[in-house]
Amino acid sequence: MAIIKFLGTAGARFVVAKQLRYSAGTVIKSKNVTLILDPGPGTLLRLSSARPKVPIETVDGIILTHLHLDHSTDANIILDSITEGGLKTFGVIFTTDEALNSESRVILPFLRLHLQGIYTFEHKKSFEFKDIKFISFKHNHTAETYGIRLEIEGKVVSFVVDTLFFNELLDYYKDSDYLILNVVRLSGKEGVMHLSVTDVEKFIKYANPKKVIMTHFGMTMLRANPEKVAESLSEKYGIEVIAAYDGLTVEF
Repeated sequence: MAIIKFLGTAGARFVVAKQLRYSAGTVIKSKNVTLILDPGPGTLLRLSSARPKVPIETVDGIILTHLHLDHSTDANIILDSITEGGLKTFGVIFTTDEALNSESRVILPFLRLHLQGIYTFEHKKSFEFKDIKFISFKHNHTAETYGIRLEIEGKVVSFVVDTLFFNELLDYYKDSDYLILNVVRLSGKEGVMHLSVTDVEKFIKYANPKKVIMTHFGMTMLRANPEKVAESLSEKYGIEVIAAYDGLTVEF
């Protein structure tokens, strides 16, 4: 059995700063692997306080889609924890060259010495780690950013993280069993490089997902009530649309 567990569902600076929702990352767990996607502020705490908890010693590594702080602040402490402060060589990270090597890098160099694997995203690059396979796709965002299309336990699970919508996204994530979208805004706004509900509708109409899960909500989405937005989309298109909440666990 595979599990996707949303430790936090906050997106955008105000929701994160006010902690209106938790800003922790997402657990991706297969039979043999546990990875943390985008471990933002509070991820380590949420791992230990989750029900059931996710013991840090069971975590194999991190997928960091880009270096923005709401996605990356707990990355170093998680890497330090799974290597027991450098006492053992263990764990992997999949991330961008910018997060690793630029002047704005967020992964501390000394931690890399203790990891078993460091993998850098490229557009349409394939990765395989134990029983998980995935492909990275370049997004259009204010930092170097990649979404991922996972194959896990016979299902296709796609994470469409922060990006400005562009038509090629529909092909990248077409026919996903679970299409997980970072929906920061209720409606689009010029100059804001995040998805809105209008973009969710495009994915539903043209990318043929079996199930859609919205997460990473900004203030306009919270004011609109994400659960009501999801219910409206489900009724309109006849497809299950879920608004994630802190602690939501999806099993398959």
